[in-house]
Amino acid sequence: MKRTRKSLLLALGWVLLSLATTLLVILMQLITTVTAQQTPGSIIVESTSTPPQGSADEGESQHSQSSRLSPEEIARQQTLIKADQLFLTGKISEAEKLYREVKEPFTAKLTNQEPKAAILDPEQLSPAGKVYWRESTAGIAHNLQTRTLVPLQLLVEQYPEFIPSHIRFAEILKQYNRGKEALDILERAVALYPNESTLIQAKVTALAEAQKWMEASLIARQFALLNPNHPQASEFQNLADKNLNQFKSHIRSEIRGNAIANIITGALGYAVTGNLFGPFSAIDSTIMLLKGEKIIGESVAAQAKKQLDLIKDETVTAYVNEIGQKLVKVAGRNDFEYEFFVIPKEDLNAFALPGGKIFINAGAIAKTNSEAELAGLLGHELSHTVLSHGFQLATQGNLIANVTQYLPFGGTIGQLFALTYSRDMERQADNLGTRLIVAGGYAADGLRNLMVTLEKEQKNFIPLWLSSHPGGSERVSYLENLISRAKYNRYAYEGVERHIAVQARLKQILKEKKEQEQKKSPSQ
Repeated sequence: MKRTRKSLLLALGWVLLSLATTLLVILMQLITTVTAQQTPGSIIVESTSTPPQGSADEGESQHSQSSRLSPEEIARQQTLIKADQLFLTGKISEAEKLYREVKEPFTAKLTNQEPKAAILDPEQLSPAGKVYWRESTAGIAHNLQTRTLVPLQLLVEQYPEFIPSHIRFAEILKQYNRGKEALDILERAVALYPNESTLIQAKVTALAEAQKWMEASLIARQFALLNPNHPQASEFQNLADKNLNQFKSHIRSEIRGNAIANIITGALGYAVTGNLFGPFSAIDSTIMLLKGEKIIGESVAAQAKKQLDLIKDETVTAYVNEIGQKLVKVAGRNDFEYEFFVIPKEDLNAFALPGGKIFINAGAIAKTNSEAELAGLLGHELSHTVLSHGFQLATQGNLIANVTQYLPFGGTIGQLFALTYSRDMERQADNLGTRLIVAGGYAADGLRNLMVTLEKEQKNFIPLWLSSHPGGSERVSYLENLISRAKYNRYAYEGVERHIAVQARLKQILKEKKEQEQKKSPSQ
């Protein structure tokens, strides 16, 4: 009898704990929502139209850096400085002549590996292709599965340039409850023809039908951003918003329906493990996804600023902000508050948080050769944010798992975002990043030159940035082909003189910081 009474009391205790925790989670949601609405805007450093004129400090910094360069490198640097001065005074043709003198031709030849031009009309198919298309049409008319699917399989394999075959194949597969195969077909087709709106539309529809609304939203938004002049760009933007709202609605219902069950499960887990926080990670993750990438970025950035000893020197921060905000203006996404931060670390690294928070190491300034190269790095990271790549990883479980694992227990923020982007994500960021620096007025090969710089460093060790942004020499070739095909201008502003001055200032800051650390730890 006593044992039964004790069990009942224990059960009653767990129920009370569950109810109390449910109220706590709901209250936290309400508080977070109010806090998010009251979050003040970011402080944005106003950018100047042209870099400031050289000073005595700049001359001294040039001398300091020149001592580490060969005579040929010094001569090249001085030519670029002179070309920049001509460029800024409007003497574009004279500047271009000097840029051409010191810039070597690209090593990569234009590849012929591009897929054939897309076709939409079956009359443009070969005789065999036309037979396959007619057979699939007849198979559909007579409701014959094999007669429909076999010719469509042959079409997508032998004539991938015929866009309607991919769309029809995916539709028929869905009719036979083979939705995953349908998505795979569309995935491969989009990889070959990423700018074909009919394929993107079909993929977005298939994802939405599979209740993958967030993925559908991201893909639609990416198409709109990467193809701003496409006549359907605004339509895809609306499609992105529609699927995002559907995703949020679904998540809200999931939270309402599952919160109590999850918390009761968590209470039972607490009885076994003694850890009350672990079981709530799924709920926390879901709530974070519901808040959206802007709030996630702000939340994690706030934690990062607490953990990281950021550089606050106005010369350095204004320089990075000016470049970053110049690129933001042409990025085409205004729903974020963009901020740029510098970490006092000497290795070349950078990472982007969802919602427009970009962190770069001091080494990114110290080891790049010009403002255009640094703009290439910032443009690439900014593109990851604009294209929601970090948030896309979050929806797949990668980012949020890291957030809940590290943040409550004081993990290192650098570990948190050592994420490896997919090949497609890297190419999208290279593409948009290059377009951003061109639109920002910089030489088109800024990102390409950064990759060359990183390749040279890679001979001794793999730079941190490359570990999460793979590609190597293949990416240099890809960027060279991208610039050549799009006819982007390589012979524009490099920004060498001011970059050298900021490098000198940064070197002094890092030196003083190291001396202060040594004073705090005299034993070292």
